[in-house]
Amino acid sequence: MDITLTSLETEHSELLKAKIASQIASHGGWLPFSRYMEMALYEPGMGYYSAGAHKLGAGGDFTTAPELSPLFGAAICSTLIPVLEGLDRKGLPTQILEFGAGTGKLATSILTRLQDLGFTLDSYNIIEISPDLAQRQKERIQKTVNELNTQTHCEWLSELPKNFSGVILANEVIDAIPCDIIIYQNGFWYSHGVAFENNKLIWKTGSPVEQSLIPETLLSGNFPEGYVTELHTPAIAWMHQVAKHLETGLFLTFDYGFPESEYYHPQRSEGTLMAHHRHHAIQDPFYLPGLCDLTTHVEWSQIARAALAEKADDVYLTNQAAYLLDAGIGDIALEIGDPSNPETFLPISNSLQKLLSEAEMGELFKAFAFSKNLEQLLPEHTLEGLPGLRGRNRL
Repeated sequence: MDITLTSLETEHSELLKAKIASQIASHGGWLPFSRYMEMALYEPGMGYYSAGAHKLGAGGDFTTAPELSPLFGAAICSTLIPVLEGLDRKGLPTQILEFGAGTGKLATSILTRLQDLGFTLDSYNIIEISPDLAQRQKERIQKTVNELNTQTHCEWLSELPKNFSGVILANEVIDAIPCDIIIYQNGFWYSHGVAFENNKLIWKTGSPVEQSLIPETLLSGNFPEGYVTELHTPAIAWMHQVAKHLETGLFLTFDYGFPESEYYHPQRSEGTLMAHHRHHAIQDPFYLPGLCDLTTHVEWSQIARAALAEKADDVYLTNQAAYLLDAGIGDIALEIGDPSNPETFLPISNSLQKLLSEAEMGELFKAFAFSKNLEQLLPEHTLEGLPGLRGRNRL
């Protein structure tokens, strides 16, 4: 792997490493991995998402579905329209709130598709923790709003509103919520954290994990010595908060992951933690802190239970390909492109292949949804009656 850094990039990473080392020293020589991941990603002015850098797209570190094609956002609108129309009939504001909006491409795809369908959204709001991404979003979305001449109000919020009625979206957000790493040794689960020795960040095993934090699957299964996996306590807490604050409407997210029976499989002995830098997948999470993205796959079963605990009507999980096909992405592609014209349709076909193929994003990425008080908006519908969510529920 050939990664050439500028002197500024090297200095940036070394400064953050020194700050992490200082944090480790102040905590007695050992730091939970979740704290390391939080600093590596979100330390003000230094973390991966907090310092200015080109992160998404061909020139960044990874590409997301909205970056590949506006068809992704257009297909999502098939799911959202019945909910938004239900809000409108009830005299409630028609609003979408997106967590972590990347470059703003999902938002602009959705706004454009809604305009094409003749639906005027009251507001599209965003919660974004990355200052440079927020700036890029504002520039792109404002340009789209002006071009569409829409009355939709766009605002960047610092926190999730209470008693929110509407649609909440999150694309590749949960995978970047800090997690803890645990290791199975001598019949017990131990915290696997971070130490600093010889100017290097290294793994160091800590104390036994409190049993109440360990999923039942890990307590009852047979795992080999040295088995490593993740605990997603912060992500589960985030899901509790989102579900609690959604009063009426729909939550929809897309991310890579597995339900617990697949996630905690005995053969997945090294967990799912991964670093990314300039489209390189890197096993070492301590490589270039502040310059690499750190992610883990989502464990959907616990996410679903968190939503149900906050009185969600129902939860739903399917793979991205099944979701997009049921949402009509093929028909939308034929709307905007002419298959008899290879020059214009080939790029559309290529992006469809990446979104749908089992070898690309189609199977690994999942669509997860839950609703609350949906019967107030759509008396004739259940969650699994919405376009995109009518296939087999994998939960």
